[in-house]
Amino acid sequence: MANTIHPDQIYIEGLANNDSAIIQSIYKKFVPKVVSYIRNNSGDEDQAQDVVQEIMILLFNQAKANKLQLTCPFDAYFFLLCKRKWLNEIKKSSNKGVTINEDLASNTESTEQMVTETELFDEKQQLFDTMFQKLGDKCQELLKLSFTIKSMEEVAEKLNVTYGYVRKKKSLCVGQLTQWIQETNRFNSLKMN
Repeated sequence: MANTIHPDQIYIEGLANNDSAIIQSIYKKFVPKVVSYIRNNSGDEDQAQDVVQEIMILLFNQAKANKLQLTCPFDAYFFLLCKRKWLNEIKKSSNKGVTINEDLASNTESTEQMVTETELFDEKQQLFDTMFQKLGDKCQELLKLSFTIKSMEEVAEKLNVTYGYVRKKKSLCVGQLTQWIQETNRFNSLKMN
């Protein structure tokens, strides 16, 4: 029963559907806690809003990809994500070891697990984006169109090429992208071991 979907899943669904009422209530209920945490830990209001904005975009992307099943309260999950993001920012900007009063007792296992999954999703997105930028313009244009238009016939029409060409080209582009991502993943797992 550990992985029951939490009732707070409504916030995730609201984000995925760009529901302004839900988004406003996230800003009302959960953001002030994050802002005051960052302000108490070497940050200011603007930096806090930046962190919140980045996490909101990340959650929106993950919710949109149907990869977000909340198994803990949204509050704990959102707060921990923002907090970890902020700690990474501080670490990057100061070479000194930063000591932060970690209140680990308040984090449940399911919150930790959710946050880890989201951070992993973020890394994958960033890797995908980086590799996507390496593709040629033709590949980028074709893949962007095929992400938004489901019918390959329409994509071919838009690009003014044949259906057969689009299918073949798409498979080559995706193949190249996949190969780069796999090579990077292999390289990273070698680095981590």
